[in-house]
Amino acid sequence: MTAIRMMLSELQRLTAGRLPKIAMFALAIVPTLYGGLYLYANHDPYGRLDQVPAALVVLDQGGTLPSGTALNAGREVAGNLLDQKTFDWHEVSAAKARVGVKEGRYDFALTIPANFTEALTSSARFTPEKARLSMTTNDANSYLSTTIADTVVSRVRAAITERVGSEAATQFLLGFGEIRGSLEEAAAGAEQLHRGLTEALSGARSLNAGSAKLQSGAGTLAGGLTTLQQRTASLPRDTARLANGALQVADGNARVAQVGDNVREFALGVQSSYTAHRGDLVARMNALGMPADQQLQILGVYDRMRTPIRDAVAAARDASGQLDRLSDGASQVATGTRRLADSTPAVVAGIRQARSGAGQLATGAGQLRTGSAALTSGLTQLDTGAGTLATKLRAGIKEIPSVDEASRNRIASTIANPIAVDDVAQTKADSYGAGLAPFFLALAAWIGGYVLFLLVRPLSRRAMAANQAPLRVAVAGWLTPALIGVAQMAVLLAVVSAAVDIVPENLPGSLLFLIGVSATFVAIVHALNAWLGTAGQFLGLVLMVLQLVSAGGTFPWQTLPEPLQALHHVLPMSYAVDGLRQLMYGGLSGLVVRDALVLLAWFAAALAATTLAARKQRIWSLRVVKPELAM
Repeated sequence: MTAIRMMLSELQRLTAGRLPKIAMFALAIVPTLYGGLYLYANHDPYGRLDQVPAALVVLDQGGTLPSGTALNAGREVAGNLLDQKTFDWHEVSAAKARVGVKEGRYDFALTIPANFTEALTSSARFTPEKARLSMTTNDANSYLSTTIADTVVSRVRAAITERVGSEAATQFLLGFGEIRGSLEEAAAGAEQLHRGLTEALSGARSLNAGSAKLQSGAGTLAGGLTTLQQRTASLPRDTARLANGALQVADGNARVAQVGDNVREFALGVQSSYTAHRGDLVARMNALGMPADQQLQILGVYDRMRTPIRDAVAAARDASGQLDRLSDGASQVATGTRRLADSTPAVVAGIRQARSGAGQLATGAGQLRTGSAALTSGLTQLDTGAGTLATKLRAGIKEIPSVDEASRNRIASTIANPIAVDDVAQTKADSYGAGLAPFFLALAAWIGGYVLFLLVRPLSRRAMAANQAPLRVAVAGWLTPALIGVAQMAVLLAVVSAAVDIVPENLPGSLLFLIGVSATFVAIVHALNAWLGTAGQFLGLVLMVLQLVSAGGTFPWQTLPEPLQALHHVLPMSYAVDGLRQLMYGGLSGLVVRDALVLLAWFAAALAATTLAARKQRIWSLRVVKPELAM
């Protein structure tokens, strides 16, 4: 008897009668009931969170921005939550929210405190305070809803942080604009200072040159005054002697003038006497009776002598006048020389003071020259520094962009939310249920194979009694449940794709791989039942539980405890889940081949074990006839 005939015989036995047919139908849809209903129930739970009741308590009293604008951030947050309808929000009082969460009317409560806006705007007053949101949860209502609520609150916090950051960045950029304006004013002032310092530097250089000339001239003047002082040191004594001599000359001139006056008076007397004596002469000649011609002759001689006398009188008069003038001049000279003698000490003292002043002037001019040189050097540095400052300020202004309102808003938005995540999905599950589908399809395949052996006999006793080959008996025992498993997987995938709307990326490949998974799982459960009977059924259940926790169907397998991580790399359901993921989401075909080879190895090992069990059970024993444990 061939394995096919033995398989057909077993199928005929299983479908003989109405009730067996119903039982076979029930076995065929067990995986669909498990996998399909679970995926249907969890297809998109996040899309129905708006049915989850949640309490919202708004206590915010609002506040005022630095610009004077009124703000109630808590009310805005509440409005956004109500508009988004992430949950079934109910705005209630704090007391109702607390009691509602405790009694289960609300899964959780979100409270916005009274100082929420004040805390948000506190940083502008340099008294920063964290704004707080209070969430009241009760895991007795639903642990997952609490976890999801934490995520929602985190998103609310991120949105508020982004807005506050945007406002802060806007104010920051406005401050940059003010800084740019101030820098422009500072640059203009620095340039004006530079020009003023350039002019001052030119004046300082002129002052330095002039002070050098002044120092040289003051030195020359001091030298000349020193020489003058030396040469006029005896001037008071000399002028005193000169005054005394002039006085003596004046006295002599006065006496000479007196003599001149006497001579003049004498000459005038002679002249008068001569005139009087001519009359006496005429009278005497007349008395003598001299003839007229003799008288004329004598008078002619007498008159001729009158001319020298007259000349002498004129000369005496002139000399007397000159002597008088000389005497007056000598007196004036004496007076002047006396005054000169009296003023000469003051002149000498003045020369001495002038020399001292010229020395001080020369010293001061030297100090002025030194100071002007230092001033020139300092002004040069200031001028250079002012020029550098103006240049740097202009360069700094160029580094600060001039931002208009649109650009400022765009930049503020980027600063507040600087990271944009490009979600590049190499493969993607469209929903929460689709993400869990590979795990539950593989689990449904195991459950489907497990329940089949509630009706299917692992090995045909008649075939073993007929001394059929162990491999043929093992294959025949596997073929019947494997064929039913094909029907199970076909119905399961059809329902999941059509009714639950979880359509694999590679539907034919997913179906073939799922059939291979079912065939492998059937072979494993078949081997357990063939070797251990009822105990094998129990071990099949234990093995299902171990694979349930180690397959990595929900969380990444790396999060498992180390003992379960070791099981993950060994047990077949891990590779069944991974292969289905690759096929359903459009992953790597190379990984599918690897997973299929691992499953094939498990299939071969299970079939070999079943063959050994068939060989062993060819010899009947009391344990085979009457098992110690039976279901």
